[in-house]
Amino acid sequence: QVQLVESGGGLVQPGGSLRLSCVASESIFSTYTMGWYRQAPGKPRELVARITSGGNINYADSVKGRFTISRDNGKNMVYLQMSNLEPEDTAVYYCNAYRIGIWKEYNYWGQGTQVTVSS
Repeated sequence: QVQLVESGGGLVQPGGSLRLSCVASESIFSTYTMGWYRQAPGKPRELVARITSGGNINYADSVKGRFTISRDNGKNMVYLQMSNLEPEDTAVYYCNAYRIGIWKEYNYWGQGTQVTVSS
């Protein structure tokens, strides 16, 4: 069982920046694809960015050029640097760890951290 703990959310003005962090409990963290998802009120959860164990990265079109995902396997950490934030980025942001094992999929979520972009 992987435990994920996010931090770094908060209230920021439009155009501002925040960095989200997620620490994983699992010692084999490096084998997981790590992702950031978000869910705004009344909307489904959506992928924001993810980084594979090999370092391949995908971003949602809405955040390309503004957000950067990175990972530090030595610290079991994944980060989301968010810049030029917009009110539409307001949501609860969740850290996700995913990998396919021999017999099953492993899919874990953090508890979420609130990001509010407002003047």
